[in-house]
Amino acid sequence: MATPSEDLQKVVFEALIADPSVSAIVGDRIVDGRPDAYPCCTFGPRDTVFEDAECIIGRTETLQIDCWVVDGGRTRGAAALADAVKAALHRQDFALDTHALVSLRVTAQRAFLDADGLTGHGVVTIEADIEEL
Repeated sequence: MATPSEDLQKVVFEALIADPSVSAIVGDRIVDGRPDAYPCCTFGPRDTVFEDAECIIGRTETLQIDCWVVDGGRTRGAAALADAVKAALHRQDFALDTHALVSLRVTAQRAFLDADGLTGHGVVTIEADIEEL
């Protein structure tokens, strides 16, 4: 049985791969780990806050999606990719395989130039409320 974190990552991955605006920019380069080609999206840090109720085991999981575009020292490509990621995920009604997704929303987005001075780096932060089954 998949953990809630695995369930969430799977549904986010599938949504990004299936989205025409995201795939027009990155193709199938959505990875969990170091990117080996650009542009791409990678799964970044995640946090979990447990929110149990009387008869419900719940959690709010925050997941970062990193958007990477080499665009001659500009951030516009990374910002455009972050916009596409947000549109693909924000307030969408996804079904998890093992657990119940109560809500999924994008809570923050930003773009900046990475330390190498060439790579645009977009960050999209999503929060998912999950009921563990």
